[in-house]
Amino acid sequence: MRHVVLVVVLLLASLTAPAAAAVPGGLWFDDSPVVVADGAFRDGHGREVVLRGFNVSGTAKLAEHRGLPFASTADARSAAVALRRLTGANAVRFLVTWAWVEPEPRRIDHGYLDRVAEQVTAFSDQGVRVYVDFHQDLYSRHLFNRDSWYTGDGAPEWVVRAGGYPRESCGICVHWGQNMKNNNAVTAAVHDFWHNRELTTSAGPIRVRDEFLHQAGEVMRHLKSALTPEAFRLVVGVDPLNEPYAGRYDPGQDGVSWERDLLVPFYRQFRQRMDEVGWADKPAFVEPLVFWNQNVDFFAEPGGFPAVPSLGPRFVFNAHFYDGKAQSGLLKPGKAGDGEYAADFGRIRDRAAALGTAGIVSEFGHPVAGFTSDKNPSVLKAMYQALDSRLPGAGWWAGAAGSGPVLSGSQWHWDVNYGRHHELMNDNPDKVRTEGDAMNDEHFSAVRLDDGGDPVLMVDGRVVDRLFPRAVAGRTAAFAYEDRARDGGAVLSWNRVPDTMPAVRALVGTGRFGVLVWRGNGVAAPTELHLPSSFPLASTTVVSDLGAVTGPPAYTGGEPVAVAPEPGVAGVHRLLLSTRDTGVHFALVTEAAPTGPADAARAELAAWVAATFR
Repeated sequence: MRHVVLVVVLLLASLTAPAAAAVPGGLWFDDSPVVVADGAFRDGHGREVVLRGFNVSGTAKLAEHRGLPFASTADARSAAVALRRLTGANAVRFLVTWAWVEPEPRRIDHGYLDRVAEQVTAFSDQGVRVYVDFHQDLYSRHLFNRDSWYTGDGAPEWVVRAGGYPRESCGICVHWGQNMKNNNAVTAAVHDFWHNRELTTSAGPIRVRDEFLHQAGEVMRHLKSALTPEAFRLVVGVDPLNEPYAGRYDPGQDGVSWERDLLVPFYRQFRQRMDEVGWADKPAFVEPLVFWNQNVDFFAEPGGFPAVPSLGPRFVFNAHFYDGKAQSGLLKPGKAGDGEYAADFGRIRDRAAALGTAGIVSEFGHPVAGFTSDKNPSVLKAMYQALDSRLPGAGWWAGAAGSGPVLSGSQWHWDVNYGRHHELMNDNPDKVRTEGDAMNDEHFSAVRLDDGGDPVLMVDGRVVDRLFPRAVAGRTAAFAYEDRARDGGAVLSWNRVPDTMPAVRALVGTGRFGVLVWRGNGVAAPTELHLPSSFPLASTTVVSDLGAVTGPPAYTGGEPVAVAPEPGVAGVHRLLLSTRDTGVHFALVTEAAPTGPADAARAELAAWVAATFR
């Protein structure tokens, strides 16, 4: 069946005339629409696509810039350019919030949505794909007292006022997330949402979940109208609701039955609304119960849609993952190691496959400052390793046939306002938050502005600006990247080339390297890998069944191995590998120039591929 689906995808691609690139200077295969087909994201040319980037941004959860990620469109544009230049990201998850969409019952703020469209366009103008996220944390900031230790975002004030919820209190909580289970105001409001409680408002009786769906439809309708066709083409889809949970379960209910009976029907209603307002060709990025893959046992609950037989290609299985043990500092006192999250991310791959769709990790990360931030280099490295492959580095070469698909992901988060906020927490002028993310004492942003106003990374650039397969002309059989991340003075090297491949070991030496193996599907568009901006083009070496090249030539259209600049951003390049057949192909890419001919390394790789991927 999967081969039939793929043939259909390729046929459609062959019948579709290439659209003009959304970014000036783009190539003929750039910027085509992305859909889900054959269990993967695929572009209009039939290539498997990996979406990598960041959430933009936590500032949208604050009142400071009235629910927008950036203070202005100019700031958004500067952030988008920096995102491309510093990380090579090709996608962002863009946050919007119900409270700012519908500040009064049945009144949509189209001015707010115009500014959302402008800031989305700042990213699409850079060739960055966007998926919109209807964000909430702890249901609403309006549930919280002016002097509360915590705050939230999501539902408008009029919803909370009409709900008449009890005074909020989390009791003895050490993390804001505990409010999801311990704060009676939060649990009551969330429970009402899922049971579509009727509220008495100034506009008359309104059912709360129905109203959420109404405003979401208006957001999508407005964006389709306000964005240019080129920008809308780069909108990949929409996340209906961030981090869903029940609030409290009904008698006899658990996470699995709640997903089946309440969450999935809501997603199907949302999907219908997408179809009605012109988003029928874009998938819904649906999240399971937020607690389903917690690695802190006493907080975890069953979920992940095990009682749902299928989602299919009009949905994406969309999970989050944070290492709660590492953030606690007590449950995991040490650093993350090789293969630390292989099983956790493997479960995400497995659930996506079982549900008949693609998977994505739309939030992951670790604090960049404060308590436990010393773990950041190892935790981030291990998370990206798990996105790239099912396997730890130590076992990758021997087990590469089981490496699995490369997962898409969006790190939390890209906030150029980090450390420069001016947020009145819960509208309290005596609690002005300026430090970090200005939200529940978090410090997650991968970027900040230096004293000169220029964006600089808060994390190791080797980890976030990494080699990855942006588009594969076929299906990825295996991928791994050794980034040689820095943890203080130590170099974290987890993928060791085996002794049986001495020429390959000598070639990569102590440099960064990646290996991609893929099965072609005969399409004309090339396989693309993002090249980290710190890879010197003159010494970058590619050893492939297509040839061995140091300092690949510029792409003109006929080269089997070539490089091309990313349009619009100086110093960012991609490697292009052209095949147009259905065979098995391989490419090793390293930043190190060989000290001698690469023929021996090529022969070792060819023998390994022949033995491993029969």
